[in-house]
Amino acid sequence: MSVAYVFPGQGSQFVGMGLEQAQHRPIFRGVFLRADALLGFPLSQQCWYGPAEALNDTLNTQPAIFTHSLAAYEMVKLSEELPAPAFVAGHSLGELSALCAAGALTFEDGLRLARERGRLMKEAGERAPGSMAAVIGLDAQTLEAVCREASARHHPGVVVANDNAPGQIVISGGKEAVAAATELAKAKGAKRVIPLNVSVASHSPLMAEAAEAFAQVVARTPVAPAQVPVVANTTARPITHPDDIRAELAAQLTAPVRWVESVRAMHQAGVTLFVELGPKDVLCGLIKRIVEGVETRAIG
Repeated sequence: MSVAYVFPGQGSQFVGMGLEQAQHRPIFRGVFLRADALLGFPLSQQCWYGPAEALNDTLNTQPAIFTHSLAAYEMVKLSEELPAPAFVAGHSLGELSALCAAGALTFEDGLRLARERGRLMKEAGERAPGSMAAVIGLDAQTLEAVCREASARHHPGVVVANDNAPGQIVISGGKEAVAAATELAKAKGAKRVIPLNVSVASHSPLMAEAAEAFAQVVARTPVAPAQVPVVANTTARPITHPDDIRAELAAQLTAPVRWVESVRAMHQAGVTLFVELGPKDVLCGLIKRIVEGVETRAIG
């Protein structure tokens, strides 16, 4: 059996995440306590007891999901119940978790990057508020044409941000452009367009300043060769070299997440089981829609 470990991004968080595991698995609890010490505040308490407003602040959400994912990964490693992964991949923020699991980043550096990524994205959203929407029932090519048309009318524009699964694509950008793209998408036959409850236009040009600042932070961070190929969000290709990893982390804040292509690439390379390590099973649901009949498992 060939296995890929996959790690979720924002949206998987909920108050109570990890509490049951922490109560019964010392290694799981230990990862959260390490995060508390490194960050200088009780992230674990936010995850386990809330309040939801604090946990849902992107400044805290990103290190919270990262910590939970790495705790689940350490738990799986200790159990030795699953084969070592042939590939790892993460959706958006989850790419930091994947890089840590692959040995390219230490837990400490990955956590600092997650916190800084959250801070920079939050500040970018405050400077230039945007919006995002999930479009159900349109193909990527049609939706890209919709975004071009809406962007020609409104600035800042709108782009395809996440190609999550066949018929489920997220758009991101300026509020007026996203609203225009929503109406155009409905006119083109979209079954539903669901506005997302965010003020940060992730994976869009509105994140350009954040991406530039984050690239400088990444440049100062030690990056080792990945011991397991990491399938990159921006190219859907495996990377291992530190230079490629740094370039990927800088580019992915403004580039779309090519999740459909990433999953298909891993499956075509022989992966038969996808294991999601994180608070929920969001990626498992997407993967089942991307590759029919594939086995998935959610741990954490």
